[in-house]
Amino acid sequence: IPCMNVESLNSSTMSKLQSENVREAIRVMFKESAEKKRKFRETVELQIGLKQYDPQKDKRFSGSVRLPRIPRPAMTVCILGDAQHCESAEKANIPCMNVEDLKKLNKNKKLVKKLAQKYHAFLASEALIKMIPRLLGPGLNKAGKFPGLISHQDIMADKVDEVKSTVKFQLKKALCLGVAVGHVEMTEVELFANINVAVNFLVSLLKKNWQNVKSLNLKTSMGKPQSVY
Repeated sequence: IPCMNVESLNSSTMSKLQSENVREAIRVMFKESAEKKRKFRETVELQIGLKQYDPQKDKRFSGSVRLPRIPRPAMTVCILGDAQHCESAEKANIPCMNVEDLKKLNKNKKLVKKLAQKYHAFLASEALIKMIPRLLGPGLNKAGKFPGLISHQDIMADKVDEVKSTVKFQLKKALCLGVAVGHVEMTEVELFANINVAVNFLVSLLKKNWQNVKSLNLKTSMGKPQSVY
């Protein structure tokens, strides 16, 4: 699965997307959101329509990219850790589970499914990651939440932020995709930067690049879609 950071993206791929259109869409979304304040922080989603793509025949792409700013600050990450990692997680108020906690689930499909639904993502210590299929069965993998690896050299808070900042583009059966690229409490500059990186990366995954892009919309959780391409 390709994975990129901001530095490795070529800004020239953004050329088909008019910067002013994107900025105007951001301003409209922010204005609408401010006029009708919700009791929660609205997420901004990038909605992508594809064309000239046959999911049955063409290779289904999958790739992840780290955005400059965390798009969903409320996203929860759970550490499946060894003793050292669990100790660090507890100090940092990060949810964690050790081997004994995982054994208690007893490979029960319902309990594993409940665990997968409780958190947005997981990180696991090297000692545990190899044991997860044996301890939990295929449940996390089926939910698309198989843990990423965390080592003892990693700073846990940074690693959690990295997971929170990363978005995944994956073509399944439908020719439309949606990923969170930000929220309404960001500045226009921050949201624009996230959209820029997300669009560039998506286009780099497509077989014919921009020729495969039918439409791009931006939408807040409760707002109207804003067309940007």
